[in-house]
Amino acid sequence: MSTAILTGQPVPGSSIEGDLRSLGFDVRTASDTADAEALLAQAPGDQRVAVVDARFVGHLHALRLGLTDPRFPLAAIPGAVTAQPAGRQALTRAMARENSAGGGTAVAVDSLADRIVTALDTDGADVHRPELGSLVAAVPADPQSRNEARQAVANVDDEAVRLKSAVKSRDGFFTTFCISPYSRYIARWCARRGLTPNQVTTASLLTALIAAGCAATGTRVGFIAAGVLLIASFVLDCTDGQLARYSLQYSTLGAWLDATFDRAKEYAYYAGLALGAARGGDDVWALALGAMILQTCRHVVDFSFNEANHDATANTSPTAALSDKLDSVGWTVWVRRMIVLPIGERWAMIAVLTAVTTPRITFYVLLIGCAFAATYTTAGRVLRSLTRKAQRTDRAAQALADLADSGPLAEGVVALLGKLPAKPPFGSRAFVALPGAALLVAAAGSSSYGSALPVGMAVLYLITSAAAVALPLKGALDWLVPPLFRAAEYGTVLILAAKADVNGALPAAFGLVAAVAYHHYDTVYRIRGNAGAPPAWLVRAIGGHEGRTLLVTVLAAVLTASQFKVALTALAVAVALVVLAESIRFWVSSGAPAVHDEGEPA
Repeated sequence: MSTAILTGQPVPGSSIEGDLRSLGFDVRTASDTADAEALLAQAPGDQRVAVVDARFVGHLHALRLGLTDPRFPLAAIPGAVTAQPAGRQALTRAMARENSAGGGTAVAVDSLADRIVTALDTDGADVHRPELGSLVAAVPADPQSRNEARQAVANVDDEAVRLKSAVKSRDGFFTTFCISPYSRYIARWCARRGLTPNQVTTASLLTALIAAGCAATGTRVGFIAAGVLLIASFVLDCTDGQLARYSLQYSTLGAWLDATFDRAKEYAYYAGLALGAARGGDDVWALALGAMILQTCRHVVDFSFNEANHDATANTSPTAALSDKLDSVGWTVWVRRMIVLPIGERWAMIAVLTAVTTPRITFYVLLIGCAFAATYTTAGRVLRSLTRKAQRTDRAAQALADLADSGPLAEGVVALLGKLPAKPPFGSRAFVALPGAALLVAAAGSSSYGSALPVGMAVLYLITSAAAVALPLKGALDWLVPPLFRAAEYGTVLILAAKADVNGALPAAFGLVAAVAYHHYDTVYRIRGNAGAPPAWLVRAIGGHEGRTLLVTVLAAVLTASQFKVALTALAVAVALVVLAESIRFWVSSGAPAVHDEGEPA
């Protein structure tokens, strides 16, 4: 159990002790600074510990935000400071310094907790201070100010503040105005019944899988049920994040489950639509796979751009200034958020189209909408990258290298290439990767099945992709390298499977791309969780993007269409088993710090 150490002069009628117990703290009372230091030493080292001034007056939710958020090793609000095991040493050192400075005398006038925070700041410790907004947190020095603080507490409904803050700070129009007004109350209902965000996330996944099963029936009733269930799944998807914010139940595993299940739900639904269309005699597997590829490449653009500029200096540009200016005109914010077709708008569109049209029309509209959104966002980011003057860090370059997913063949070619020119064409290694990627996809599309031309272009792609990552990716447009690799690999698999023109080849290709995409999403969320990239042995075991691409082109050249379908299926199963086994092992046992994503809607 967490331990809270009350210090300072007790106040008759104060609720602080009861409030701390309601938050799960075992409350101890210190008579002076020396006693507080002794109690701190006695508290279990693997548990959270807090030092709170007994005179504290404030909202319960202010205490909750300051003392129970699992994401931060050290956190503080006026009159209270807390440390998780990772921040315990810094807290102990600051406490010892205050005890020595005060000579162990009773803490009666000033706040020991606030003095400890000052000492932590002096030491350079990273102390999180939550934004309290209208919430009250204070240590009144006299009866009058105490009465004023208590009146301020009474004037603000902290439950209303808590419900409002449960909603994601930046979200799409559909989510903000059509889902969140009531899903926050579902989140509170779940919290009061002891449900966890991960349980709600799992319920959302199961609902979406049932929706995919309904779509796979190929009947109008099934399609209508699928649309309704897809919206229900999205409501639960919003609820799990709101529950995490409402109850401060953050975890790396939870963030990973939420993000991974979003992709699993959407892509499983695509497969369900394709199966349903097949029952009606319409083969839309190529469209389903195309939609998955386009959506995945959009996400890779988002991830790689954000990682490239995660800690870039001089992060300004005329386009960024224009965006900030447009933000001041309220309606433009929502229009621009809708244009990018975030998950809420996208799923609502898919659900309605499924219910009232056909799978083919659904995929056509989805592809057109996502292509427009991808063009809009990518063009804007290219302009920002070209017009800003920024020095990108080694951390950003390493993140892009990890996202590139280069395997042993590329590593071998890099060793053979030796030292390359430090300045690539047009200042970006994206222009080194682009020719090989474009020629590979063009060769696959222009040649007949069984041709050796795609194999030759895959070898060229191997060389150009290795050259692109041979030096650190610090150029203005180097964040385009990972998306180019994804488009080349996924697009080649799609085209060759379509060229095989045999029943089952495209579903097998869908399975292979889904397995590889899972690996790439897994890489992203490890980086976001500061857990590092997947182990090198895993990347080597599944060949890297260039190895898998070369293998698929060779298989298409030497095998019959029926044999190629079997080979794609076997490859999909093998990749999925290896990637899933290592990923589940890592995330279940990961000691990575708790995270929560408040970024742009996916």
